[in-house]
Formats: sequence, C-alpha cells, structure tokens
Amino acid sequence: MLLLKELPTSKSLQKFAERYPEADMQAILDFATMLRAASDISVALDKLLVKHGLLQGRWWVLVLLLRQDDLTSTPTILAEKTGVTKATMTGFIDSLEREGLVSRVIGTEDRRKFMIRLTATGQQKLDDVMPDYFSKVRALMTKLDAKERDVMVSNMKQLASNLDLMK
Repeated sequence: MLLLKELPTSKSLQKFAERYPEADMQAILDFATMLRAASDISVALDKLLVKHGLLQGRWWVLVLLLRQDDLTSTPTILAEKTGVTKATMTGFIDSLEREGLVSRVIGTEDRRKFMIRLTATGQQKLDDVMPDYFSKVRALMTKLDAKERDVMVSNMKQLASNLDLMK
C-alpha cells in the first residue's frame, strides 16, 4: 500500500483547479486528509504490533480465531474476513504455524480440508498484545469525546456505504 505522506498545498490545489475546473478542491483535500489519517493510524498500529513480533495481517488472524467459540476457522473464511487472497492467507498461516501460534487440524467431515486452530501459545501471544493494544487505542480515541466519536463513526459508515460511487 502506498502511503500518502504529503498533503496537497494550496498552490498545488490551485494548479489542479485551473487544469480541472470541475473538481471540488475542498472535497479532494478532505479526502486526501482522511486517507492520510487512515494510513498514519495503520502505521501506528503496525509499530505497536511489531513490538510484540506481529504485523496486522498475522494479528488479525489470531484475533479472528479467538472470536470463534472453538478457536478454529478455515483459511478461506479467514482470507475473506481479512480481505486478502488465499495465497496471502497461506503465508500468514505458515508463519504463525512455524511460531506455534496456530495449528492445522484435518477436518473431521472431509479429510481433504483442514481448519486453522489458535493454539495455547497463540492465545498467550494475544494475552500479551491485547492489553497494550487496548491501552493505546483508548489513549488515542479519548482525544475525541463520545459525541465526536459517534459523529466520526457515523460519517465513516456513510462514506463506506457509498463506495460504489468510486467505481
């Protein structure tokens, strides 16, 4: 993913406005600012997780498995829930399995299929990570009061529900 590090200046926006007069430059600036904030938050999350030997992809696999009553899921479902390809998910699973954080379990109904199970070591890894994660998220999110967060979440949901406009 390419991360936008420099927001457009008023001079560059003016240049674009002259070349593309139909463009709403304030909307463009707001959109770029939103993308920049999202990328910065994602990078900050990765920095927090790397202290625990994880990055987001592998961490999300562990979190998704912990959500399951039986601590298991299929690679296909995990790929769908994380928005990655099956090949990428296989890489995540392989590395997590090498570290003993997950295990592959042959399916009971169809021995050709296998499930991914969170191991006790994987649960312990989450027990080490999650208090730090919860603390850091709370610290960041308390920069907005409850009403501001409600408005932000509502606005983000509204934008997300209209992404077909970007096609």
